[in-house]
Amino acid sequence: MLRTRVLSALVLLPIVAVLLYLGGWWFAGAVLVAAGLALHELYGLLRQAELAPQEAIGLLLAAALVLPPILPQGRPWLELILTLCTAGALVWHMLQPGRPRPGVDALATLAGALYLGWMGRHFVALRLVPQGLQWTALALLSTWITDSGAYFVGRRWGRRPLAPRLSPKKTWEGAVGGWLTGAALTPVVAWLLGLSPWHGLALGAVIATVAPFGDLAESMFKRQVGAKDSSKLIPGHGGMLDRIDSLLFVIPSAYYYLLIAGVI
Repeated sequence: MLRTRVLSALVLLPIVAVLLYLGGWWFAGAVLVAAGLALHELYGLLRQAELAPQEAIGLLLAAALVLPPILPQGRPWLELILTLCTAGALVWHMLQPGRPRPGVDALATLAGALYLGWMGRHFVALRLVPQGLQWTALALLSTWITDSGAYFVGRRWGRRPLAPRLSPKKTWEGAVGGWLTGAALTPVVAWLLGLSPWHGLALGAVIATVAPFGDLAESMFKRQVGAKDSSKLIPGHGGMLDRIDSLLFVIPSAYYYLLIAGVI
């Protein structure tokens, strides 16, 4: 299992690095594809819970939420798309015959698109800020460091369950190990990237704190339907949603930290 995870990472990391370096529409397009795949997987989980989200409307709504940071200013047509998708989801579900809970189906469509679209929007926004390449790289690397620290510490010393209702394998020991690893190493990574190690220290603490919540947020959906992974898209890693769940909390947190701290 670990060997498969490592091999998949060796294939994916260079692709992510190139797209991140290119930035612009290359990176925005990659974020859009990742958000779309993750939303498809999320809707699949919701269908296992006997809900019926409308995928086409959800994907269009998510795209309209992801792309605004890279689009020209003054775009009333984008607001029109958001309005039509929101109203369209409600109308679509109210017209479906035989569905026992059309209101819940409509909320599943809208909430899924908001979750992946709005949070995914911050990936694009962060890459576009001054030194966005370095800040985005720092957030990604810090997340992977935190996750790796939690995985190996939890595997070796984990005893006390962190949130057994949501994720039975996560432990307090792993969470603390991940936090200490992320908080300690992120300033070093920041320095290597030519960024302030002091902001790296603060970001390391923020990222190490919010990353587990991003992971547990996805686990809420998976455990409710008894699924281990969101899909089998990436060997050893599960689905796209499994790969970006922590980042959906981390990237917005990093963006707003930098905004509030006056860095951007």
